[in-house]
Amino acid sequence: MDKELESYLESLLPASSEYVNMLEKNAETNQVPIVHRSSMHMINLILMMKQPKKILEIGTAIGYSALRMLEGAEDADIITIEKDEKRCREAIVHIQEQKRDHQIEVILGDAAEVMQDLTNKEKQFDVIFMDAAKGQYQSYFDLANKMLISGGILITDNVLFRGMVYSNEEVPKKYRTLVRKLKAYNEMLMNHPDYHTSIIPVDDGVSISCKR
Repeated sequence: MDKELESYLESLLPASSEYVNMLEKNAETNQVPIVHRSSMHMINLILMMKQPKKILEIGTAIGYSALRMLEGAEDADIITIEKDEKRCREAIVHIQEQKRDHQIEVILGDAAEVMQDLTNKEKQFDVIFMDAAKGQYQSYFDLANKMLISGGILITDNVLFRGMVYSNEEVPKKYRTLVRKLKAYNEMLMNHPDYHTSIIPVDDGVSISCKR
């Protein structure tokens, strides 16, 4: 997104709570990637309209998005998966500090393995939010598709990856495989017969898919 437009849109967002500001500063200081504020605001709007009871998040980081999703879906139960042990411990601390550990369960492990286990247990979710290893989105989708209810919402972050997915400029060599996989993922979503998808060019790109 154009930086001037991005700054304008962010200036319109309501003031964040003290704990949200703290988490954002924590993430910035420690260079932990979290959901951008504009994207988070949009996601919460979707959650307010959907009012899901069960949410699955792939990629916990420090617990920022899991905690913030409860702003849009106050009564939801969230399962969130994180492979990094240090971040997982930190997320649990933040969730406990906000007294939300009765609603948010953090699972340490490889996302695909944990998702397969949840699939085997026949877990079902109203909303699934994917914000983990972008090169694995297709594999995550294959598992998420089995757990998302009809009428459920799949949200995928970073699908435009710094503009490289749509830019005509040459992609740096180290990102070429990732960009190729993201392009294939976006095309799959947009043409999937069981989903109606829109890609929103906010921040780093968010796709919203409704399962038919």
